[in-house]
Amino acid sequence: MRLTYSLFSCFGSEFVVDTLKGSSSDSLTPNKHVEETDSDSTSSGESQIPEKEFDASNFTNSSAPQLEDRDADRTPSSKIKDCNYSKGRWVAESRRPLYSGFECKQWLSEMWACRLTQRTEFSFEGYRWQPDNCKMLEFEKSAFLRRMQDKTIAFIGDSLGRQQFQSLMCMATGGEWRADVEDVGKEYGLFKPRGAIRPNGWAYRFSNTNTTILYYWSSTLADLEPLNITDKATDVAMHLDRVPAFMRQFLHQFDVLVLNTGHHWNRGKITANHWVMYVNGKPLKDRRLMAVGNAKNLTVHSVARWLDSQLPSHPRLRAFFRTISPRHFRNGDWNTGGNCDNTTPFTGGSEVSQDESSDPVIAAAVKGTNITLLDITALSYLRDEGHISRYSVKATAGVNDCLHWCLPGIPDTWNELLVAQI
Repeated sequence: MRLTYSLFSCFGSEFVVDTLKGSSSDSLTPNKHVEETDSDSTSSGESQIPEKEFDASNFTNSSAPQLEDRDADRTPSSKIKDCNYSKGRWVAESRRPLYSGFECKQWLSEMWACRLTQRTEFSFEGYRWQPDNCKMLEFEKSAFLRRMQDKTIAFIGDSLGRQQFQSLMCMATGGEWRADVEDVGKEYGLFKPRGAIRPNGWAYRFSNTNTTILYYWSSTLADLEPLNITDKATDVAMHLDRVPAFMRQFLHQFDVLVLNTGHHWNRGKITANHWVMYVNGKPLKDRRLMAVGNAKNLTVHSVARWLDSQLPSHPRLRAFFRTISPRHFRNGDWNTGGNCDNTTPFTGGSEVSQDESSDPVIAAAVKGTNITLLDITALSYLRDEGHISRYSVKATAGVNDCLHWCLPGIPDTWNELLVAQI
């Protein structure tokens, strides 16, 4: 059964408009106790994106791709806007990966650098995505930075958003050490709260082109506000109808904004983080909206409507909402022995033939807005061999990460699609 939540069909569009009026506080209050973990911890059996939501009939079961000439049949830039980037196929590419998994230590988290683990099979690095009705120019770091001169690219989302951020940093530097890249996190209030595992974000600036690339952690895109800032164990108001304060405060500085959310929308994480749902500045009482799927739907629609309303005042801003990155746990979940041990590319096919998105929630939220859908779900679903899997730097027995991706890897393609659409 396909699970599709529609805020408009369940509660009516007037509800969203009314709740947006409840957005009040613009103060940026760092949340000192809410942490993002790199596990996919859930409880109560509420799946973030049910695997049955993917219809196998949407994928053509073709054999492994053959090497193609990337320089043939270039599509004029005037045609690029007509491209359906999510519909196409994976093809073998000899000029991959785009950077070294051994050398990008300045930007890439060790736990995601699969070349530093016990893994010995890396064929997943040797493919690129080819949309059906256009060709994408090959990513070239110098040309990219020239295009992004004096511009700021911001990623706001969960740990998969952080993977995309780290991927772009590695792509923009070629995975090489760059002494001329400055840490400018303080300009955006990005720091490591006391007792936290990591900062609440990172920001780096390429001095030669004045290009800034940053990431801010907001796993649900709901504004989080501690109810008692003096109490570390306090409950946290999770404002479903209010975008993160960081976004409100710094939106005017962004030229490209990429949002994502999905995997933290489960009862286990909400309970563990002491998040209490709020709407219109008050604790949520509507039991229909308290259902996790409906709460997520309300939030992503609220975020999309607010952001779309801001775009006329920020004409230089290009806004993207990335669809969810698929999980590939088999024979169980993250905590019940699930794994993703396949290392053979394209066992489920290499093509996506569907026109509609495999993430109907995000697709519906951006429909009718000036926000671009960065649709990566279906094409990523075909790449189950690209996850961290059971490999890790410390070789922890019994741990399988079938949520995050090896880098270099699939998130590099997300960025290629992003750059092609900027």
